[in-house]
Amino acid sequence: MIALLLILIPLFSGLITFFIKGEKDAKSWSLFASVLTLAVVFAGVFNLFDTAQSSYDAAWLSALGARFSIGLDGMGKMLCLLNAIAFPIVFGAVYNNDYKKPASFYGLMLLMQTGLMGVFLSTDCLLFYFFWELALIPAYFLCSTWGGEKRIQVTFKFFIYTFVGSLLMLVGILYVYFKTPDHSFALQSFYNAKLSTGEENFAFWLFFLAFAIKMPIFPLHTWQPDTYEQSPTAVTMILSGVMVKMGLFAAIRWLVPVFPHAALYYSHFIIILSVTGMLYASLIAIRQDDIKRMIAYSSIAHIGLMCAAIFSSEETGMQGVMIQMFNHGINVIGLWIVAEAIETQLGTRKFSELGGLARKAPALAILLVVMALANIALPLTNAFVGEFLMFNGLFRYNVWIAAIAGISIILAAVYTLNMIQKIFYGNTSIATENAKDIGMGTKIMLIVLVVIVVVLGVYPQPMMQLTNDTVQSVLIKFHL
Repeated sequence: MIALLLILIPLFSGLITFFIKGEKDAKSWSLFASVLTLAVVFAGVFNLFDTAQSSYDAAWLSALGARFSIGLDGMGKMLCLLNAIAFPIVFGAVYNNDYKKPASFYGLMLLMQTGLMGVFLSTDCLLFYFFWELALIPAYFLCSTWGGEKRIQVTFKFFIYTFVGSLLMLVGILYVYFKTPDHSFALQSFYNAKLSTGEENFAFWLFFLAFAIKMPIFPLHTWQPDTYEQSPTAVTMILSGVMVKMGLFAAIRWLVPVFPHAALYYSHFIIILSVTGMLYASLIAIRQDDIKRMIAYSSIAHIGLMCAAIFSSEETGMQGVMIQMFNHGINVIGLWIVAEAIETQLGTRKFSELGGLARKAPALAILLVVMALANIALPLTNAFVGEFLMFNGLFRYNVWIAAIAGISIILAAVYTLNMIQKIFYGNTSIATENAKDIGMGTKIMLIVLVVIVVVLGVYPQPMMQLTNDTVQSVLIKFHL
C-alpha cells in the first residue's frame, strides 16, 4: 500500500490542483500534497509499516501479460526519497514567484512527480514505459508554456530527442517481450529472456540510446543546456535534480541485468564516451557567463562520471553511483535555488553583471559556498563519498581512464570557484549595488539542503545500506 500511495497522492493532488481558483490556494495545496508524499516515503524508507506494504500487484493488461506491479526496494527507496524531498523544497523555494495560470503550473508539476515515482517503483516493463512517458509529458507543457523567449524551439528539440529515445525503447521492450519464456513484461521475466548474442546486442542499443538521451551523455547531450536555460527554474530543478536520474536508474534496473553480456562487451566504448563528455562539459562550463548554463554543463560532467562507473562493473563504482544519484540531486537543486534567487531579485544571470554580492547578501553567500563545495565533492560533504567510490571503481577498471577522468575534478574546482568569486566577491556592480539578502522561505529551503549535505557527508552509512542488495544483484548479472 505504501508504494501505491506514493503514486496516488501526487496523482490525485495534481488533478485537484487544476480546479483550484486562487493562486495562493494552489501553491499551499501543492506544498501540502508534496509534504504528505514525503511523509509516506519516510514511512516506507524507515520501515514504519510491515514490509509487505512496500509492494503492490494487480491485474492491468492481462491479455498482454502486463500487470500493475510496483515495489519499493533499496534503490527505489533512495530515488523515491530524493523525488519526495525535491518537490516540497522546490515549491517552498519558489513560493513567492508569480506564475501565470498557477493551478495548471502546480498541477503539471505534481503529475510529473507521479510519473517519476512510477518509474522508480515499477517492476513491470510496460508499466515502467507508461510512467516514463507520464513523467515527460508534463515537462513538455511546463517548458513550452512557462519557459523563456526561445521556449518553443527548445522544447521542440527536447521533444524530438526524448520522443526518438522513447520510440526506440518501446521497440526494444516489445522485442524482448517476445523472447521471454512466458510472454510477460515482469522484471524477472525480462531477466530470464532467451536472447542470442546478436539479439542481445541489438536490443541493448535500443534501450541504451533511450537512457543515454535522458541522462544525457556525450554526444546526446545537446538538448540539455538549452532546455535548462529556457525552462522555469522550478522545472529545471526537477529536470536536473530528479529526472536525469531516470536514465541512470533504468540502466541499473533494466539495461545491465537484462543484457549483461552486451553491457560488458560495450562497456569500454561507453566509458570512453562518458569520460569524453565529462572533460568536454567541464571545459565548456569554465567558459560560461550564464549561471544556468554553467550548472547545466556541470551536471553533464557529473552524470558522465556516474555512467562510466556503472559500466566499470566494479562493486565500489556501482555503490558510488547509487549514493551519488541522491547526493547530486540534493546539490544541484541547491545551486538552482541560488540561481533563481539571484535572477528573481537582480534580473540577470550573467557573471559579468554581478559581483560584490557577499556584502549585500551574506546568508546567500554562505549557503551557496556550502552547496558549491559539495558540488565539487569536498571531504565532509555528501558528494565526497559517492565520488570517491566511483573513481575507485574506475581505477580498478583502468588506471589510465581513471586518471584522465580525474582531470574533471580540477576543472570542476575551477568553474565552481570562479562562479563564487564572480558572484560574491570584488566590487559591486550596477545590478548588485542595491541587492538584499534572501527571504526567510528561500533561506529555510537552503538550510535544509545544507543540513543534508553535512549529515550525509559525515555519516553516509544509511545510504550505503539502502543499496547493498541492489548492487549485489546487478553485479551478479553483470559477471555472468
